[in-house]
Amino acid sequence: MARSRRNAELSLLLLALVIVAAYGATVEATVLDTVTPDFWVPTAVLAAVFLALHVVIRFLAPFADPALLPAVALLNGIGVGFLRRLDLAKATPGERESLAIFAGDGGRQLAWTLASVFLAAVLLALMRDHRSISRYAYTLGLAGIVLVMIPAVLPARYSEIYGAKLWIRVGGFSIQPGEFAKLALLVFFAYYLVRKREVLSLASHRVLGIDFPRGRDLGPVLAVWVLSVLVLVFEKDLGTSLLYFGMFVVTLYIATERVSWLLIGLILFFGGAYLAYVLGGVIGGPFENFHLRAEIWLDPFADPYEDGYQLVQGLLALGSGGLFGAGPGGGQPLEIPEVQNDFIFAGIGEEIGLFGLSALLVVYLLIVERGLRAALAVRDSFGKLLAGGLAFTLGLQVFVIVGGISKLIPLTGQTTPFLSAGGSSLMANWLLIAVLLRVSDGARRPLAGAGGSAARPGGGPPEQLHGAPTEVIRP
Repeated sequence: MARSRRNAELSLLLLALVIVAAYGATVEATVLDTVTPDFWVPTAVLAAVFLALHVVIRFLAPFADPALLPAVALLNGIGVGFLRRLDLAKATPGERESLAIFAGDGGRQLAWTLASVFLAAVLLALMRDHRSISRYAYTLGLAGIVLVMIPAVLPARYSEIYGAKLWIRVGGFSIQPGEFAKLALLVFFAYYLVRKREVLSLASHRVLGIDFPRGRDLGPVLAVWVLSVLVLVFEKDLGTSLLYFGMFVVTLYIATERVSWLLIGLILFFGGAYLAYVLGGVIGGPFENFHLRAEIWLDPFADPYEDGYQLVQGLLALGSGGLFGAGPGGGQPLEIPEVQNDFIFAGIGEEIGLFGLSALLVVYLLIVERGLRAALAVRDSFGKLLAGGLAFTLGLQVFVIVGGISKLIPLTGQTTPFLSAGGSSLMANWLLIAVLLRVSDGARRPLAGAGGSAARPGGGPPEQLHGAPTEVIRP
């Protein structure tokens, strides 16, 4: 009899909340020279919402992976704590001790966390079987493309921030539709590749021991490549372009197990990026922004007080943090422009050092690993591709962010999952976790019946879903 491991999840969740509370107390002790009697209130609010989700999982997904919720809760809690640390630094000395819980970026992030966890719980309640969403694969695919295109076609005043056109801004409200587009597109990719897997697995040539696909089968890859290049050119963001193309190519690799698709994907993407860089230097126009970002990446110290200022400040923060950092609340993160968004990893790194950042990366790695484990264990092809694609997408987004602030790749407009300020990113990533919880519940649920058929999440024998793959594939 398989165990649900919900008590293990509860123990890990309580440990994560203790760490978040200790972080908040340390920040106050450093910034305020005292620990206020209300330091525990933000952690208590987070504890209430995370424990509520834990109860929902106990009833709706009792066999879900027990490590996912605690790991995400830890990252989300540290993110809220650091944003509140920024709010304390911005406030005047007389206002700091009385700063309201829901004030500033930290307060807004706390409110967004409540809304995001609620949406994750609603998704778990509505989606009792991960295969059911394959019914809407083409609708979600179309919706994903529309969400990607909207910022590109809007005037810059409604969509552009610091050169990247990733937003929809109306008055004081803004949303980043690409965060939700990646989830919709992944569902479509998983469904499409399950249907076309056998055709895409066919080989025509063998070079150096690697089987390459037939030329006629390159259409889907070229179509997504064109989409990613259009994103790079018109939305002026390498990270989003890499994210969309990367998640399709890797999902294609998982479906076909052909290394040649990875090689073709790398050649197409880096070839397109280099061509955009060259054209940006020659003709400018829509390629000019990417060319500028690439130039800053190549030598940020060429203009450290203007174009390269943000990257230089981020590098200096990481360097001054050293191995152990200045301690929570002891750094100067406000010197980094937009530290609450895409450079939050650099701001946190100055205060917790290389060891602390490594610990955060290990937590991200744990989430990705548990997602891949769910993909290996689930018994249907659609679930394998969906969970594998979601896990890889989360890992790729972290790589794009960390690579940008460490000068490994050009800067992007992506947000660090669960840490950066912003409701769009937080909601989309909590929905991603909800889907992984649902897939892992189906993967870990014990088999029922003498014939070894998979038990449905609601009990009883498995049932054919219209348009959903139901074949049993053992990892």
